[in-house]
Amino acid sequence: MAKTAGKIIFWVVLVLLLAGAAFGYYKFLWVFSDGTKTGELNSLTYTGYIWKTYEGEMILSGYGSKGSIGGSVQSKFFKFSVADKAIAEELRELTGQRVTVHYKEYKGALPWRGYERAIVDRIDNAEPVQTGPSNRLPYDASAEQVFL
Repeated sequence: MAKTAGKIIFWVVLVLLLAGAAFGYYKFLWVFSDGTKTGELNSLTYTGYIWKTYEGEMILSGYGSKGSIGGSVQSKFFKFSVADKAIAEELRELTGQRVTVHYKEYKGALPWRGYERAIVDRIDNAEPVQTGPSNRLPYDASAEQVFL
């Protein structure tokens, strides 16, 4: 009887360990999605209490609908972590510019990998943000009215 109870305990513990390992792999190591995002790099910080990680934020602009009246321009934030120090240093120099990054998204975050589930692993493109006269509407002097 003692041998049977020992075998049952062994198999239950083994199944629980395998289930825990499978869950851990799915939650923290399996890549849920990967892709690219383009936006203006807003910030990149080096932060953390025990594990210092690089945390960044991009402003993604896009076109969305607002009610039934028509469309409006909407902005979304993309928060991400960077595990590679060389990529983080390159991103730090690109702050304020329009950047395209490639990322991998996991189902959970590990504290030594970063606080966010999205991990940027490379920079695909970077270009300065146009803030000069090219973004302005053409000037129409006929529409100008002077109020005294």
